[in-house]
Order: sequence, then C-alpha cells, then structure tokens
Amino acid sequence: MKEKEKIIALIPARLDSTRFPRKLLMDLGGKSVIRRTYEATVATGLFDRVYVVTDSREIYQEITGHKGSALYSETRHESGSDRIAEAVKDMDVDVVVNVQGDEPFTSKAVLEQLLNVFAADQRKEIDLATPMLRLTKPEDIDDPNNVKVITDVYNFALYFSRSRIPFPRDPLQKATYFKHIGIYAFRKRALMDFANLRMSALEAAEKIECIRFLEYGKRIKMVETQVPNIGIDTLEDLEKARKLFRGH
Repeated sequence: MKEKEKIIALIPARLDSTRFPRKLLMDLGGKSVIRRTYEATVATGLFDRVYVVTDSREIYQEITGHKGSALYSETRHESGSDRIAEAVKDMDVDVVVNVQGDEPFTSKAVLEQLLNVFAADQRKEIDLATPMLRLTKPEDIDDPNNVKVITDVYNFALYFSRSRIPFPRDPLQKATYFKHIGIYAFRKRALMDFANLRMSALEAAEKIECIRFLEYGKRIKMVETQVPNIGIDTLEDLEKARKLFRGH
C-alpha cells in the first residue's frame, strides 16, 4: 500500500514590508492579518502541520501567543522560498506549500488544486505547482505588480515576467494572458535545491524567484484557477479586506 505523503504549509512572514510596513500585524476584523492567514490555512484541513516562519519576535509572539505554531528564522533571506527552505531542512516531509502571509482569504479550493497535481504525479517528475489566473483588462495585463506567465501546451511554465507576455505583435491574433498567483507547492527536494542555487541576473532583474527554478531546469506545473487572490499590499487593500470581513 502506498504510504501517504507528508504535506505541510509554511507561511513566511516579514514584518517590515517595503510598500506597507507592519501590515501583517494590522487589525482585520479583530485579529491581525497574519493570524487571519494562519487560521484560514489551518481551517482548510489539508495539512499535517501549519507553521508561520518569521524573523520578527512580534510576529512569532502573535502566533504562539494564540496557541499557533511558529518557527523563528535567525538568518536574513532574499526570498520567502529561501526562508522556508531553512525551516524544512531537517523535517521529514514530502510536499511543502508556501502560503503568503498577507492573504487572509486563502482559498481551500486553490490549495486542493495544487496538491492534486502531486497526487497525480506518480513518477514524481513535477518539482513545483503554482496557480495562475486569466487576465482580461488591459490595465491588469500591463501592471508590473501582476507577474505574467506563459506556458507550453501541457501547462508547464516557460517564463515569468512583469512585462506583457506574450507581446501582441499581430493585433489580429488574440493572445491569452495569465497572472501568476504567489502560492507555491514544492517537492521538498526541489525547495532544497533552490536554496543552494545562485540567483541569476534574470531573477534579479525581474524580482521573480520562480525564474531561478526554470533556469536550472526545474519543472513548474501551472494550475489555472478562477478564484482571485486577495492580497494586502497597501493600506487601500487593507480597507477593502476590512469591508469584506464586515460583510461576512
């Protein structure tokens, strides 16, 4: 009988965001943003364990003080993937899901889609699964904050960019555009490889960590979803999230 894979979720959490400092400790319906995200992830029931991984004592206390699980990261990291790679290095796990700390409306449906990729991957050939959402509005397609992805016919990623890709050279040929949503499901071995590989000039220029996986030959399965992500990057985003909670 095939042994069930061990699956955990890690939520990398940095306090001093460049665009919106201390956003993870901002109030959202009576609880902090990071606590809302942690509890939403636990509530999916999909994971053997859920941890917040942080280099902030305040965030660590916010989670553990409310009976949650958190890991303290002593090392400064360039990306969330590097942070969780340090955390899982000595853990006996098979699949690691990276949930963004500023997404308190994390969807169970999207997470299930990602985990189903690995359940169906009998030969364990897929290194990473991550969602994408179809874009239709020109302002969304041209927004550099929306990372775009192009795929092959089997929905494996070919490239990610903040620019409009594909470029509409022939306006009569209608192009399809997809936004990459920053939730990642890794095989542990791929995550550990990532942490040991050097950042390339392409990744540094675009500030997109998935590019490192592609440049070193990793296979990224893109999963199309219809569920939009609601992240909190600005004070305006926080106000929108508060209105959503008041409407529940």
